[in-house]
Amino acid sequence: MMRHVLLLLLGAHLASAGTHSLRYFFSAVSGIIDFPEFTIVGLVDDQQFMYFDSNIKKAVPKTEWMRQSEGADYWDRQTQIGIGQHQAYKNNIQVAKERFNQTTGVHTVQVMYGCEFDDQTGETNGFRQEGYDGEDFLLLDLKEMRWITPVMQGIPTVQKWNNHRALLEGRKHYFNTVCIEWLKKYVQYGKSSLKKTVSPQVSLLQTSSSSPVVCHATGFYPSGVTISWMRNGQEHHEDVEVGELLPNEDGTFQKTSELKVTPEEWKKNKFSCVVEHQGKTMPADELRTNTAFAEHPQTADGNEEAKVQPCTSQSTRCTPSQRRTGAQVLTDEALASQDALTLAVKDVAAGLREINESLNKLIALLGSHRSA
Repeated sequence: MMRHVLLLLLGAHLASAGTHSLRYFFSAVSGIIDFPEFTIVGLVDDQQFMYFDSNIKKAVPKTEWMRQSEGADYWDRQTQIGIGQHQAYKNNIQVAKERFNQTTGVHTVQVMYGCEFDDQTGETNGFRQEGYDGEDFLLLDLKEMRWITPVMQGIPTVQKWNNHRALLEGRKHYFNTVCIEWLKKYVQYGKSSLKKTVSPQVSLLQTSSSSPVVCHATGFYPSGVTISWMRNGQEHHEDVEVGELLPNEDGTFQKTSELKVTPEEWKKNKFSCVVEHQGKTMPADELRTNTAFAEHPQTADGNEEAKVQPCTSQSTRCTPSQRRTGAQVLTDEALASQDALTLAVKDVAAGLREINESLNKLIALLGSHRSA
């Protein structure tokens, strides 16, 4: 359950084709020195457009289209909202600590809320979810007009808020009307940027013959992508692990899918990775491969060749004479892709960088406190 809210903050409510979304992420922490007690990140269609934290005490634009569209009055209002929310969430953490009978340690409150609309059907939707110390805590069910909680510590809040009908009606009005109006305004502001489509680059990566084959799709926008495996022309789901969606520095995204397969299975069967994005499928000849299961080239005496040139970045398909033997070292480009995948968790793009870095530190700190 620890990862559920964290992954939710990064991946939930991703807009599909024709759907636009406005999401805000609030993160409040206690027990950490030299770290913002409170942060706000706002995103439209996966693009961060604003940021606030309790250290700088100022709301700032994060896109050029937002800088050009709203003036000082708007940012002054957002700053005042951030300052007020900071104080409110400091109180929220204290209340939660008392309910969980906690006095010391690192603790977090995380909130994700927003709305979305389909510009083809006109359908709208609102959402708000809250977590405490990485666990689900509160959920607003707009269809049933009620709050729900999976933990007993959330019951007092749920009972109080569900009995406050005026507050519920206010929430409903915000998500169904106010939020949608702002979302449409932001989409209009950034329409040239938000409507862009960038197809993924796909690589098959592997560090050794005993490691999984990784299908790595990167550099795509918007974020909706599907990665699947085929075996001899049929869908293959066994021993497949799909990774989480991660942001890149340039505002695009990346995602992986790992296939655990033995060298013998790989040789006997035809495996392929299929990546679908924005209604398009990446054909096999566009995959940049560096897998380890090809026939190893041999010398005249029958021994495996000791030194072989690796696949180049220009190659779309590696021939047997281009593959390394032994440890099957990745090419420089594959290593760069693998490094990017690792660094993305620590150094994510735009506003998600602030959220993701903070959550990574909080996970480690929470784990050390719980094991102490």
